[in-house]
Amino acid sequence: MLNLISRLLAFFFCYEYNNFEHMYQFYIETYGCQMNVYDSELISSILISSDFKQTHDDRQANVIIINTCSIRKTAEDKVFNRLKHFESRKKKKKDFILGVVGCMAQRIKEDIINNFPFVDFVIGPDEYHNIVKAIIDSTQGIKSIKTVLNSNETYEDIIPHHFLSNGISTYVAITRGCENFCSYCIVPYVRGKERSKKPEVILKEIEKALLKGIKEIILIGQNVDSYRYEEVDFADLLQRIAINFPGMRIRFSTNHPKDISNKVLETVAKYPNICKHIHLPVQSGSNKILALMNRKYTREYYLERIKAIKKIIPSCAITTDIMVGFCNETDEDFKETLSLMNEVIFDHAFMFKYNPREGTYAYYNLKDNVPEEIKIERLKKVINLQNKLGLLSKKNDIGKTYEVLVEGTSKKNKSEYMGRNSQNKVVVFSSPVPIEKGTYVNVFIEKVTSATLIGKIIK
Repeated sequence: MLNLISRLLAFFFCYEYNNFEHMYQFYIETYGCQMNVYDSELISSILISSDFKQTHDDRQANVIIINTCSIRKTAEDKVFNRLKHFESRKKKKKDFILGVVGCMAQRIKEDIINNFPFVDFVIGPDEYHNIVKAIIDSTQGIKSIKTVLNSNETYEDIIPHHFLSNGISTYVAITRGCENFCSYCIVPYVRGKERSKKPEVILKEIEKALLKGIKEIILIGQNVDSYRYEEVDFADLLQRIAINFPGMRIRFSTNHPKDISNKVLETVAKYPNICKHIHLPVQSGSNKILALMNRKYTREYYLERIKAIKKIIPSCAITTDIMVGFCNETDEDFKETLSLMNEVIFDHAFMFKYNPREGTYAYYNLKDNVPEEIKIERLKKVINLQNKLGLLSKKNDIGKTYEVLVEGTSKKNKSEYMGRNSQNKVVVFSSPVPIEKGTYVNVFIEKVTSATLIGKIIK
C-alpha cells in the first residue's frame, strides 16, 4: 500500500518526469556515531521499500539527506559547510530536494530552517517513518519539520538496509535513547528516553544479516549494559545470540562502568564467538571531575570493574574514552587521569578535550574555566602517554597466534591483507595466495606498532 501511495503521489506532483525512478535517486551523507550509521541504514530501508533508488554518488542524486551529529561543534560545522555546498545545486535544479535528519535536526531545527531556507525538510531521530511524505511534500514546496521524541519508537518494523563499507560487519541497534544525563552530553536531549528492542526482533535482524553474508555483528546502544526487555537483560541477550549464531562474531558497544555486570563478563568468557573486547569509557581519573560529569561511579569502582574484566576474561582487550579540560579540572585532577591510564594500560583510547555544548547541564551550570592552551597541552600529554601504553600492550601479543577475520587489503600496502582479531586489534599480514574478505585465517604475530599487529599467516 505504501508503495502504491508513493507512486501515485509522485506521479501527481511530478508529472513532468518520465518515470518514478528518475525522480527519486537518493544519497545519504552520514556524520557522527555508530548509531547514526545505523539510522542511515534504517532510512535507506524505508526509502528503498517505497521504490526509491539509492546512489552512492551525490552527483547522481536529486534527493540529498544529511544525517547529522550534535556531540561536538566541529560535527555541526561540517554539516553547515555541506549545506552551503549544496545550495548552488538547489538553485540550479528545481527537482533537487535537500533534507537534514538526526541529532542536529532535533537540537536546532528552527535555526536550520531559518539560516538555510533552501533546506526542504528537517527530521529528528524518532520521526524517520515520515521521511517519504516529507520528500513528496517537498515537491509541492511544503517544508516539513518533524522532531517529536517518541519513547516507544524502536523501529522494530524495519530491517535496516545494511551497507557497511567492509561488507562483512554490520551494526544492530538493541536500544535507542539514553537516560544517563552526563553533564557534558547532549544525547539524552536529542535521542530521548532509553528503550530496548524485543529479543526476537534483534535475532530476526541478525538472521537477515547472516543471509546477506555478514560475518560479524556489532550490537550498539548508548549504553548496551542497561538493555532490558521484560525479564531479558543484556547478558541473556548475548547468550541467545551466541547460541543461535555460533558461526558469527559478536561485538558490542558502548558499555557503561556503572552497569557492566559480572554476569555480562562471564557470558563473554563462556562463548568463543563473543569477541574479547570491552570498550569502557572512563572520561577522567578524578573523583571530583567524575562527580561534576555526573558519571555515577568513582575511580575506585571503575578500577574494580577493570580488575573483574581482567580476572574473568584474561584475554580481553580494554579500550576507553578520555576527556581532558572539563570544568574545574586542576593539574592534580589531570594527574589522576594519567595515573589511572598507567594503572590500567588501555589497548586503545579515544581522546579529546572538553567543548561545551549548548543544551547540556554543564553548559548552563558549570564554568568552562580551563584555558584552551591548557586543554591542548593536556590532550597532547594524554595522547603521548596512550601511544606508549598502546605499544606496551601490543608488545605482549608478539609470539601469539590469533584468528583474524579478513577485511581486505592493507591501506598502506595492497600486497598485504588486514583484518581484526577477537580483541578488535588491527592485524596486517602477507599471504602467498589470494584471500577473500570474510575469510578466517590464523596469523602469528611477529612485530607491532602502537596501532597494529604485524605477522604472517599460518595453517
